Amino acid sequence: MKKYTDTGKKDTRSGFGDGLTELGKKNKNVVALCADLTGSLKMDDFKENYPERFFQIGIAEANMIGIAAGMTIGGKIPFTGTFANFSTGRVYDQIRQSVAYSGKNVKICASHAGITLGEDGATHQILEDLGLMKMLPGMTVINTCDYNQTKAATIAIADFEGPVYLRFGRPKVANFTPADQNFQIGKAVQLQEGTDVTIIATGHLVWEALQAAETLNENGITADVINIHTIKPLDDEAILKSVKKTGCVVTAEEHNFLGGLGESVARVLSTQHPAPQEFIATQDTFGESGTPEQLMDKYGLNAAAIVNAAKKVIARK
Repeated sequence: MKKYTDTGKKDTRSGFGDGLTELGKKNKNVVALCADLTGSLKMDDFKENYPERFFQIGIAEANMIGIAAGMTIGGKIPFTGTFANFSTGRVYDQIRQSVAYSGKNVKICASHAGITLGEDGATHQILEDLGLMKMLPGMTVINTCDYNQTKAATIAIADFEGPVYLRFGRPKVANFTPADQNFQIGKAVQLQEGTDVTIIATGHLVWEALQAAETLNENGITADVINIHTIKPLDDEAILKSVKKTGCVVTAEEHNFLGGLGESVARVLSTQHPAPQEFIATQDTFGESGTPEQLMDKYGLNAAAIVNAAKKVIARK
């Protein structure tokens, strides 16, 4: 069984910031807009190096989306930055009308997503953003798992024509994917091969899935572990290939089970290859204040929960 090594914990938002700065060097059409959270979004370096291409909009997220949409008409590639809650729920109408419906080349970059936002509590811990964004026609939805993948995704979406929602987080998490990876939008990454159960994870739950697979292996159970970084378009082929082999699946995400990755996988399986599935996700609930570790444990978003779900779904085969 292949083992992945944590090369040192880093926050995924720093991957975004570093990727954006690198883009500034490579592509003069890349511009950045922020809603008064430059430091939190790690956009300081871009601002310092390319001040003429950085726009501080202030606490006016709806205006930021409208300005970004307008900039695309002149050939610019705008990257907007604020918290995931403000990037989606607060400005959904503007995204729907000015970006998605109009097919504008805006990159909506959202930090502090999910329950690992931690102590800021339920009002800031958006757990429905993937569902909101994947339902918009033409919107590409990406949820990265570590610093390296977030940096690679940030760079990759600049060359992609069309609206993108890029979701990442606040805490320092394991950094285990290759620094030189080739990030392919819509292409799942097979991290490990097994025959007993498929574990499909996204975002911060990918590392937990790998830890769960190690524990399962010690119990004589081998798992296919797949990193779905692109929620939409979904890699149906990778999902079906794995589940046809293993016969069951566990999906794991830092998101409500309603509208997230798990439901997208269930759609693929129900229409093409029905199989038992267990969902690791929040259960139609808001979050609360606490450390990321406390919250992930309370809401069952960790390796131990994935192990239990894997054993349960295997018994259902």
